[in-house]
Amino acid sequence: MNESQKRGLEIINLTKVYNNEVVAVDNLTLSVDPGEIFAMLGANGAGKTTTLMCCLGFTDPTEGTVKINDIDVVRDPLAAKRYVAYVSENVRLYPNFTARQNLDFFTKLAGKKHVSRKEYDGVLARVGLDKSAFHRRVKGFSKGMRQRLGIGIAIMKEADVILLDEPTSGLDPKGGKEFLALLGELRAESRAILMTTHDIFRARQIANRVGIMNAGRMMRIITREEAERESLEDLYLKYIEIPIERRSDSELADTHSEK
Repeated sequence: MNESQKRGLEIINLTKVYNNEVVAVDNLTLSVDPGEIFAMLGANGAGKTTTLMCCLGFTDPTEGTVKINDIDVVRDPLAAKRYVAYVSENVRLYPNFTARQNLDFFTKLAGKKHVSRKEYDGVLARVGLDKSAFHRRVKGFSKGMRQRLGIGIAIMKEADVILLDEPTSGLDPKGGKEFLALLGELRAESRAILMTTHDIFRARQIANRVGIMNAGRMMRIITREEAERESLEDLYLKYIEIPIERRSDSELADTHSEK
């Protein structure tokens, strides 16, 4: 896919209702363009991870649409998955494989069959892993090292859209700074990056825009310029402290019947 065909991530009127009949994501519309980092802030249970699961096709939306490079995630999931990569808070890797073996496995799983050892080592070095770690089993890796390897897998996949769930959680200041620098490099390569986080400081550092979620609803989207003029911490506290009663499935149905 050439640069002109990249559309990034589009979320259109997304609603997700779970079996307990509580609305986890409530009519969310959001786009993340190529060359942009969008940070989604919110307390636990705000709907951030559910949004990512819908974007990945791991859970079907109750209503609405998610598109990756203009491909509907529900209607054509295999095509959409070609262009998206996911790095979770606790990256799932094969613990008894080395870093290079994990990278090789997931790269081939993504359909790239002819990759040289030099290419693998180049990516491992790029994400900041020491050469001595290339041959080590992942079960001995720190959380930061696992996060770096997860990003390496996304790079090898050449994913246009990268979804990150709490990527800097538990990283020390040095590791966090280096991780954000790597995300900045990926943004410069025209990747569209959506990250969920509790880390207001790092969100302000790296994101082009920040969205505040509360009870499944996007309360406000803040540009970098606005975050520089106003206190992001104060805005965050203001919007997450607004009491919002989650609608039930039946209430949601009533709302749609009135339209």
